[in-house]
Amino acid sequence: MTLSFGTRLRSAMDERGPLCVGVDPHASLLASWGLADDIAGLESFTYTVVEALADTVAVFKPQAAFFERFGSRGIAVLERATADLRAAGGLVVMDAKRGDIGSTMAAYAETFLRKDSPLFSDALTVSPYLGYGSLKPAVDLARESGAGLFVLALTSNPEGAEVQRAVREDGRTIGATMLAHLAAENAGETPMGSFGAVVGATLGDLSSFDLDINGPLLAPGIGAQGATPADLPVVFGDAVRNVVPNVSRGVLRAGPDASALRDAATRYADEIRAAVAG
Repeated sequence: MTLSFGTRLRSAMDERGPLCVGVDPHASLLASWGLADDIAGLESFTYTVVEALADTVAVFKPQAAFFERFGSRGIAVLERATADLRAAGGLVVMDAKRGDIGSTMAAYAETFLRKDSPLFSDALTVSPYLGYGSLKPAVDLARESGAGLFVLALTSNPEGAEVQRAVREDGRTIGATMLAHLAAENAGETPMGSFGAVVGATLGDLSSFDLDINGPLLAPGIGAQGATPADLPVVFGDAVRNVVPNVSRGVLRAGPDASALRDAATRYADEIRAAVAG
């Protein structure tokens, strides 16, 4: 029987440390590694990250767009990296932010959440802004496959507030409504549910929102975007133990040296563990 994503995530973070490393091979980062912005550069970057970190970091978040821009050859690199990361015990959260209705949403779900798909991932980021109910095909397939979802709720980009902080007729914001839906999905699950929210670590005090969804909170923004591990208890309060802090450039800029990448990841994991425990 396949363990749920929430169960596997808790175990991975307890064993390897509460850190998610973004795998974001954008052009400027390739250049900083001395690599060309082409398929050879993409391969070198991606496989270096995999070889350096796959057996030590708990969670990886490849940004699908940075692979898709190279067409089918880029997708092939993403397929191999996803398989290799998972084979080494890392959990893969595919950052594809898919969102649609009906059969199209079902097809997106099958791409990333069907067990025999070449891009099968432990979890997928999704956009609920065609209505939370539009995510049902992904929710259903994730449950069937033992996978998870991370739903955009309170994102770190300033533009997100015009939608996520908009107030509904019932007096709740859109972001709070998404959190409530996720809490319902996770009700009764132990050690935590598999349906998480994306909540930016740069947002400051979020005590006006109920972040206790009994599920993971994927927290971008640490490192280059300005948030630090010490900010996590302030932002997330009592829900901080379920936070999956994402660091991308803060770790990746240490490359291409594999040892430096490992040192950077270990440093962030240790700092986050101390902040969360404190």
